[in-house]
Amino acid sequence: MSEIDKDGNENMDVKPMTSSLASVAADAALGKRIPGGQPMGVGLEARGIHAWFGEKHVLEDISLDFWSGTVTALIGPSGCGKSTFIRTLNRMHEFIPGAAMAGEVLLDGQDIYASGTDVTKIRLKVGMVFQKPNPFPSMTIAENVLSGLKLAQLKVPNRDDLLEECLERAGLWAEVKDRLSAYGGSLSGGQQQRLCIARALAVRPAVLLMDEPCSSLDPGSTLKIEETISHLSSSMTIIIVTHNMQQAARVSDYTAFFLSDGGPGKMVEVGPTGEIFSRPKDKRTENYVTGRFG
Repeated sequence: MSEIDKDGNENMDVKPMTSSLASVAADAALGKRIPGGQPMGVGLEARGIHAWFGEKHVLEDISLDFWSGTVTALIGPSGCGKSTFIRTLNRMHEFIPGAAMAGEVLLDGQDIYASGTDVTKIRLKVGMVFQKPNPFPSMTIAENVLSGLKLAQLKVPNRDDLLEECLERAGLWAEVKDRLSAYGGSLSGGQQQRLCIARALAVRPAVLLMDEPCSSLDPGSTLKIEETISHLSSSMTIIIVTHNMQQAARVSDYTAFFLSDGGPGKMVEVGPTGEIFSRPKDKRTENYVTGRFG
């Protein structure tokens, strides 16, 4: 396929847009918009992040700003360090034996890795939803949602109001309001994942990390999770790891592309989602989002 450039010359090297890429680009063009056209301030900052598992260097020099009131999608092939990176943002990475990191993660201008930092408080401010739904099996739906209050030492005037609010924000209230005493494990997979989102919301996080939250869900449940993300994004910073390009285009304001070329994972490119999918600056990004590899 040829294309005529602005000088009237024919360019024979332009690749035709595949139908799948056209669909993704359309989603990006019609999807999320930054409120008022401008981000509302930095919610979380990563500066020069490196990560290791033992002697294996898995992440190299990642620096990213995550804006308040927006969704950032992290995309890239398996093994490029996306999930490792997201776990450094609330110190979950250090749970893994032999894991280490270098760099800074700034929340409200303070490095969460600074000596003397209360890690529990960090994880309350930077909540996380995992790939596989993990409600507490011995707790009811209501108990699951409110379980973090004791840990957070939060005093809530009316727990019933908080319970309804969090389930409503997670898009689950209408489905469970008449069976709050049922066990969380009795819900469907998609409902369990939204229950986990409600549980994270109960402690009022400023940032919500989501590590492939829809990877084990059917399309209908995935749609409900995406709707929940869109509803929540105006009030917090959301960072989502996904292998689904259409999902990244639909729900995110910004997209960062990670890649490992046989070494540690690096960030190739970051920008507004519409630009990443329609006119990326790096050829490797174009090859990935058009499905030429990955």
